[in-house]
Amino acid sequence: MLLTITEFIGRFHPVLVHLPIGILLIGLLLQWLSSKEKYLINKEVIKVVILCGMIAAIISCITGYMLSLSGDYDKTVKDWHMWMGIGVAVISIVVYVKINYAQYGIQYKILSVVLFLLILVTGHLGGTLTHGANYLTEGWTNAVDSVITPKKIIPNIDEANVYLDVVRPILETKCYSCHGEKKQKGNLRLDNPQWIVKGSKNGPVINGKEGESELINRLTLPRENDDHMPPKQKPQLSEQETAAIHWWIDQGASFTKKIKELKQPGTLKPYLLSLQSDHTADKKTASNIPATAVEKGNEKAMQQLRDKVITIIPVAQNSNYLMADFVSAIDISDKDIALLLPLKKQLVWLKLSNTNITDSALSVIGQCTNLTLLQLNNTKVSDKGLAAIKKLDNLQSLSLVGTKVTGQGILQLQSLKSLQSIYLYLTKVNRTDWAQLKKAYPKILLDTGGYIVPLFATDTTVVRPPKPIK
Repeated sequence: MLLTITEFIGRFHPVLVHLPIGILLIGLLLQWLSSKEKYLINKEVIKVVILCGMIAAIISCITGYMLSLSGDYDKTVKDWHMWMGIGVAVISIVVYVKINYAQYGIQYKILSVVLFLLILVTGHLGGTLTHGANYLTEGWTNAVDSVITPKKIIPNIDEANVYLDVVRPILETKCYSCHGEKKQKGNLRLDNPQWIVKGSKNGPVINGKEGESELINRLTLPRENDDHMPPKQKPQLSEQETAAIHWWIDQGASFTKKIKELKQPGTLKPYLLSLQSDHTADKKTASNIPATAVEKGNEKAMQQLRDKVITIIPVAQNSNYLMADFVSAIDISDKDIALLLPLKKQLVWLKLSNTNITDSALSVIGQCTNLTLLQLNNTKVSDKGLAAIKKLDNLQSLSLVGTKVTGQGILQLQSLKSLQSIYLYLTKVNRTDWAQLKKAYPKILLDTGGYIVPLFATDTTVVRPPKPIK
């Protein structure tokens, strides 16, 4: 999609807007210092500085207005930011005139104070537009608490609401930063059903007809394409998450129906079941945190994980034990798992579902001996990798939904005396293995999913080219 000349010029605003802030503040500082006897600052120098700041403020106003025409920002905050910016430009002109005519009386001093305050307010509003309303204070509070929303427990996936329990959590973690309450790129909001139905400035983004939903077209474009959603530098949807959104739209994009009321492709069942298994496992292990105290985790190691959009948070208040969740991580491979090693003493819950890890990663995970919960749903692990986790003596819950593990691989884990549950839906474990597994694990929950997967005509995947972006 080609930019108009207005949009192109407007995109220079984030670069130019810092100039008047810095230049005008320096000019005001120099003017204040010039009143001190020990500083001999030429008034012509101050005049030139204020002139440069004034010109920069005017240009910033022009480019800012052009950028605002895109409709990507909250209108109320945007309007306040715009008028405060215009105020900075106007007052800077008046201050320049006063300096030019050497009028340094009480009016000049009042105008200087007003200009200083306007610069602060305008800058704050600009930060609010870009980073959100709490960008100044979130560093003083627990940053994790302000971002992470407790997940809703789904005891029975068939009874779950498709939108509230499956679709909205995906949109919340992957889409709200650009299409939420604080920012609406392309005039598109996805944080409320009425806004989703309304669509963007170009019209509706969901359509029940297969291949005609703009939202799906954008999600399935190549990541390098400028119109791909989310942008390539943002956390991406996994294949299963994209498939879930596609399925929801193809089934009519209902905001009220339960999962059991919609036809479910067999290819999507493992993902849906992993949502149920994940939360059930969380509930069972919530109180199973090691009783012995542990020192605080390495801050540098935790920051390295967060830089890769990996959630790393305490499992309980006032506890140094940690959970690592890779749900929003980008392009995770086996080598990234090594980032967990500095935290192997603190790590008790590890969620790696829907990542690209293979058996090689399990050799690292096997060193995290305090793990009580391990989720490997829809990964590429196999029996060979399971041999590497036989020393996780504290492991209580293991989720292997949608993997290639077999009954023989599961039998390798009999040495794990703390194990309470293994989730094995859609694995390579066959019927002939069950009797042996139940005998080997008489006190362990072996979860097979609990239902039969029906096949429908919609199970056939049809690849269609995305609609041309106008």
